[in-house]
Amino acid sequence: MDNLTQEIDKTVRAILEDYSGNRTIDYLNENHDLPNREAIIQIIESLLKIVYPGYIRDQTYKNYHPENHIATLIEDVIYRLNQQILKVGKYQESFRNLPEEEQVRAAYDVTLAFMNRIPSVRAYLETDLKASFDGDPAAENYDEIILGYPGLYAITVNRLAHELYLLEVPLIPRIMTEHAHSLTGIDIHPGATIGKYFFIDHGTGIVIGETSVIGNNVKIYQGVTLGAMSTRGGQSLRGRRRHPTIEDDVTIYSGASILGGDTVIGRGSVIGGNCFITKSVPPESRVSIRQQELQINDGSRAPDNAQEQ
Repeated sequence: MDNLTQEIDKTVRAILEDYSGNRTIDYLNENHDLPNREAIIQIIESLLKIVYPGYIRDQTYKNYHPENHIATLIEDVIYRLNQQILKVGKYQESFRNLPEEEQVRAAYDVTLAFMNRIPSVRAYLETDLKASFDGDPAAENYDEIILGYPGLYAITVNRLAHELYLLEVPLIPRIMTEHAHSLTGIDIHPGATIGKYFFIDHGTGIVIGETSVIGNNVKIYQGVTLGAMSTRGGQSLRGRRRHPTIEDDVTIYSGASILGGDTVIGRGSVIGGNCFITKSVPPESRVSIRQQELQINDGSRAPDNAQEQ
């Protein structure tokens, strides 16, 4: 047993010594001033209860005064979100240079500005909910969509994160949308600008890049990518339009890829499945891949185009 203890101690020392390399991943901070991912996820869950009261709530006790409960929930989110915004403020030079007292006030100003935008976010989400119901014949009712549809979940988290992004809050918006991505398979950057009545059907594998602009009444199916032509330029591309614009009333079917910051899909267009688009499409276009020949071999004979061996 003594030998085992020595081996364990040796392993522990080896790993601790590895932290002395002064690399990025060697970062240690005893003050825990980094944002807390778990706390941000908890804030998301609380925000969902505020956005969809009555649908998403604590079922462990009877709510005799729901307004009082929601008021307490809002105050709790303000307190916890403010703590996280204060932590990420260090990523902005203008924030770091403020006296500590002013940092606290600035963090509260941003937190309250975000919370005051929730009614506007909910107004957009009401249109997304209607678009989901109207666009999916399999939907039985609105409850099913709110409680069960990954598309609406991803859109909800993204709309909340987008407001923080517009308020120039570092890191937190991306943690929020990546959490939604991990649960739904839908990857929407918080910087993407998305209009009303947005409907994601099925959703798995959808990627929407940071500078994408999506109009009203847009429907997107699984596996769609709104991406950049190339990211080989790395950080030199920061701040440039890299992703496409999708105008109003566009439907994009599964597996389509639309790339490039100069690419515009005109209003009312329909993009067929598996299309690969790198240039603009006029309004009211129908884009599809020419139908390929389908061959079926039931095993009883060789396919018609089989080569003689």
